[in-house]
Amino acid sequence: MIDSDSFTREEMQNIAKKIGYSETAFVMKSDKANFKVRFFTPIDEVDLCGHATIAIYNLLRDLGHIKKGDYLQETKAGILKIKVYEDSVYMQQNIPQFMEIVEKNEIMNCFGKISFDYIGETPIQIVSTGLKDIIFSVRDLKTLWLLEPDYEKMIELTEKYDVAGIHVFCTETLEGNTTHARDFAPRYGIKEESATGTANGALACYMLKYLGYNRKEIVIEQGDCMKTPSRIYVELKIRNTEVEEVYVGGKAIIVEDIK
Repeated sequence: MIDSDSFTREEMQNIAKKIGYSETAFVMKSDKANFKVRFFTPIDEVDLCGHATIAIYNLLRDLGHIKKGDYLQETKAGILKIKVYEDSVYMQQNIPQFMEIVEKNEIMNCFGKISFDYIGETPIQIVSTGLKDIIFSVRDLKTLWLLEPDYEKMIELTEKYDVAGIHVFCTETLEGNTTHARDFAPRYGIKEESATGTANGALACYMLKYLGYNRKEIVIEQGDCMKTPSRIYVELKIRNTEVEEVYVGGKAIIVEDIK
């Protein structure tokens, strides 16, 4: 929502709960950046939301409030750069942080009908480019689509490690893109999300570190099994195998009737 300066935190939370989407963004004035944005799930505020940011700046451009160019956004995750193009928007994320390794049995408890053999060989690790997520791979698209999430176990695990959610991927794709992913964040009232900017920024950095994906742009498929397909674009600036900048972007459309 634009022009949200008059809302209290409680009012923003109630609006987000009523709307019921994974995140609702509130745009305000800022004395540090071009805009200040706060993000609310149906049950809590989060520091940053990538796909909501992309939607905001696509909307502001389409409504004529801004033009193509570079902007700064104030969030609880810091001051981040925004690149607005004619038909897409890219958001800067933080430099990746690689944190705790999670044991396989802890992840297996969160999903039915998955065995050790179906989990990838790369580490199950907490990674953040703005929000912390547990990232791990499975061996193929069929395994990814047939995952049976146990939301109560997920809440327990994500609270234990104080992370936003669990981000699962495989390198088999539907359209020849880089990877296919699913994201679960029931701790914040999101059983599954069809597009996750922050988690996919972290995923691109994870794939660089463990799978050697050093392409300038990575395209991630998400949301297809929910019948709401998304394509998330991640640009990495890399120097001597180290990530210097992360940008996540995409396109958005205006939906007149949200319910």
